[in-house]
Amino acid sequence: MPLPRLGVVIVTMGNRPKELEALLASVEMQDVPATRVVLIGNATPLTDVTADVTKIPLEENLGCPGGRNVGLEALAAAGDVDVAIELDDDGLLIADDVFRTIQELYSADPELGIVGFRIADENGQTARRWVPRLRPKDPMLRGLVTAFLGGAHAFSMPMLKETGLWPSAFFFGHEESDLGWRALDNGWNIAYEPSLVLQHPLTAASRHATHFRFTARNRVWLARRRLPIPLIPVYLGTWILITMARTRSLANIRAWWSGFFEGWRTSCGPRKPMKWRTVWRMTRLGRPPIL
Repeated sequence: MPLPRLGVVIVTMGNRPKELEALLASVEMQDVPATRVVLIGNATPLTDVTADVTKIPLEENLGCPGGRNVGLEALAAAGDVDVAIELDDDGLLIADDVFRTIQELYSADPELGIVGFRIADENGQTARRWVPRLRPKDPMLRGLVTAFLGGAHAFSMPMLKETGLWPSAFFFGHEESDLGWRALDNGWNIAYEPSLVLQHPLTAASRHATHFRFTARNRVWLARRRLPIPLIPVYLGTWILITMARTRSLANIRAWWSGFFEGWRTSCGPRKPMKWRTVWRMTRLGRPPIL
């Protein structure tokens, strides 16, 4: 099987110019070059970016999934990319063989849809929440999983043609689950490969002002869109209990419940629940779609 051609999509809001410059340099230093690199400016003109990449400035902030969709559509329209790599603009590739490893992984498995990177801080440590398993004892354990990290991953372009792109209405939060569940339901594999490292500062998702509202709203949308009806109350009930046990701030609890009810009031988009065999497959992989 020939080695796949690679494309890169990076979305930025223009507020991390030094980090973005370093990331683009680390993409450029790869020992296997990308066919094309697309930089999306979410409500930013990209006028200060000097790197030789395809720049697409957007007048409005479409959110992370919406911005990435613009980049993926650009790669699809070009027709010369088989695998799309998406990277957070404040990350850094610390090795020069990342793209070569991705080529080898996809060449070896024609059913490979998504590859998740390991994300580590500047000290090489991987936070517990960055490991896509329920019991992440060893961040170096590679293998098939049911989830991936939005900050650094690769997509098969044929897979995206089948599953569709990111759910742009989510804006921020759980868009990875929606796309990952669609991939699994279509028979594609999701692999976690810890040798692919994106260095990224250790941050908390709750640093975003809309975190609690969007997390709750999007979780309801995800359940309504993708779960068989009997699993919807189980999934949402589980996460209500987990969230109430973890959240200490009354303001954050209020924001979460506001998003939860918003998720029921508003349209979640087209409903296409996963097959029961996908539920069983996810269960065998260690994470049934109730957690």
